[in-house]
Amino acid sequence: MTNRQPTAQFGEMTIRPHVFESRFRVRSYELDSFAHVNHSVFLNWFEQARFDAFEQAGFPWPEIQARGWGVYVVKLEIEYLKEARLGDELVVRTQVAELGRTSMLFHQVASAAGTPEIASAEARVRAVFIGSDRRPARIPAEVRTALCGS
Repeated sequence: MTNRQPTAQFGEMTIRPHVFESRFRVRSYELDSFAHVNHSVFLNWFEQARFDAFEQAGFPWPEIQARGWGVYVVKLEIEYLKEARLGDELVVRTQVAELGRTSMLFHQVASAAGTPEIASAEARVRAVFIGSDRRPARIPAEVRTALCGS
């Protein structure tokens, strides 16, 4: 799954989505008994990176909540490729790989800063956009454009 530049379906157009970046430094309490980052920590980093992506796209989480929206993860697939150790700085790159009417597929890659071609972990995360009634809702055009450009 590494190093692909996905395109997203946006109505009738195929587009190349924005790539959003988040940085994380490995802290001592994120290590397991093998002295590398515990697998579950990547899930936390990927979650935060998705929040960061929305904020970088102009939709900070408080605004999303104020509008009564939500984004619920319904499926997550992750592949661990290379260990990360104490003090390493990782960059998580997040982009929308598919954009449906009510759902989106995020493609996320965590790699050491300065070596984006060597991934530590890679995830594909399916999320559903939720309206104020807490049911799947059409993703607003402004959100589509902010995440995927035009």
